[in-house]
Amino acid sequence: MVDEKALVPLERVETRIILVRGQRVILDSDLAELYEVTTSALNQAVKRNAERFPADFMFQLTPEEFSSLTSQSVMSNGRGGRRRAPYAFTEHGAIMAASVLNSPRAVEASVYVVRAFVRLRRMLASHEELARKLAQIEKRLAAHDEDILAIISIIRELTSPAKPPKRRRIGFGAGSE
Repeated sequence: MVDEKALVPLERVETRIILVRGQRVILDSDLAELYEVTTSALNQAVKRNAERFPADFMFQLTPEEFSSLTSQSVMSNGRGGRRRAPYAFTEHGAIMAASVLNSPRAVEASVYVVRAFVRLRRMLASHEELARKLAQIEKRLAAHDEDILAIISIIRELTSPAKPPKRRRIGFGAGSE
């Protein structure tokens, strides 16, 4: 059984999940901290089991992506730093990393990592559903707006003072034929 008090809160795991290349990922240094191993130990285990990490499980950030993350304060840009761009692990890659580390802490923490990914996916799905419903309402309102404008135009025609019809003069006029 997982000791809930010994592990990091789910919210703390969620804050480490970032969006890179349109995918939600967790960086190797954050994953190593959650699994209580060094980043180099995590990366060594991954390299020894490279066949278990296809591109949709893990990828290395480009120098531009790494620089962007550093400038956004997602990563420390203090002294020492990293020599290479970090690896980014998808949900499946994080689970696979726990299995290759083969430590009880990694297995326990991987449960929370998966829960964090699932929770973020649910939140995103609910936001997408809300956006879709808002788009439908906007379309309906646009149609209603046109109908309301037509009704207002008809009401204005009905309420505007009618011009008296042109009457024929009776009798003989000096300027007439």
